[in-house]
Amino acid sequence: MSTAKRYSKQRFTILNELQKVTSHPTAEEVYLMTKKIIPNVSLGTVYRNLNNLEQDGTILKFVIDGKEHFDGNAKPHIHLCCENCGEIKDVFEETEGFSTKILHNNSFRINNIVINGICKNCFE
Repeated sequence: MSTAKRYSKQRFTILNELQKVTSHPTAEEVYLMTKKIIPNVSLGTVYRNLNNLEQDGTILKFVIDGKEHFDGNAKPHIHLCCENCGEIKDVFEETEGFSTKILHNNSFRINNIVINGICKNCFE
């Protein structure tokens, strides 16, 4: 018996569109991306599917300035968020040389860390 997840056309499209981008879109932005492929999709369907994908660990969700953002890469990593321009940058231990030992703690599973600050472009 296969343990592969079966997705509806809407959920598959939402996940596929989210995994194509690195911009960490809001639900409304994911809705606009999905609507290009499934014109009759509703915003409620997008919200419901994003929440289900986040709950089953397929995607990440985090809040910045009161807005939920979604990430199609659920591998544990850090989000550096510029408080000035709004840029969100992913930081992965293996690619950035940034110590993420806290992400691999055996006594507490961390999926996502959000760090607010000012990016290099804004502080120079």
